[in-house]
Amino acid sequence: MLIAFTKVGTVAQLLFDGSTLEGWEITEFSGHGNVYIDDSCIVIEKGKTCSGIRYLRNFPTIDYEVVLEAKRTDGSDFFCGLTFPVGEEFCTLIIGGWGGNVIGLSCIDGFDAANNATGRMQMLSSNRWYRIRLKVGRDSIEAWLDKDKIIDFETDEHRLSLRWEVEPSKPFGLATWKTTGMIRNFNLKKY
Repeated sequence: MLIAFTKVGTVAQLLFDGSTLEGWEITEFSGHGNVYIDDSCIVIEKGKTCSGIRYLRNFPTIDYEVVLEAKRTDGSDFFCGLTFPVGEEFCTLIIGGWGGNVIGLSCIDGFDAANNATGRMQMLSSNRWYRIRLKVGRDSIEAWLDKDKIIDFETDEHRLSLRWEVEPSKPFGLATWKTTGMIRNFNLKKY
């Protein structure tokens, strides 16, 4: 199923059709919570550590954009840990980590989102939908939270990696940490 993007001639591929987890699998994190569909949303329930889903279909490694809406409904940590490829490397966009208010990329040169130049603190409310947009270019990673640009990072001369907790999310997946999150309107655009 395809949905038109605002730019003439481009389309976005739905990553979630609103009714099934077709093309996804529940990530086998130790102690993960349940994952199911409710009211056209993916619900990722709180686990003992990470809970999440991993995409099973081909996924681009460069020159793409992902858009989704996410909210935290229970817990106090990240409700959107979006793991994604950047060429041969991987990284995770964290929304709401380290007690609920850290936003950033994990990991840059071995440092997680709380300890690198992309990390920042921002108050994030529970039970509120946030629009998240991630753009991966040949030499850059950009991200927006609602209309605010939160990351503008040049990747050249930096090493990207993952924290061990989210390794099972590769190559593309979404996770929460001891938190229940909901996801909807999940799309991919290739350049």
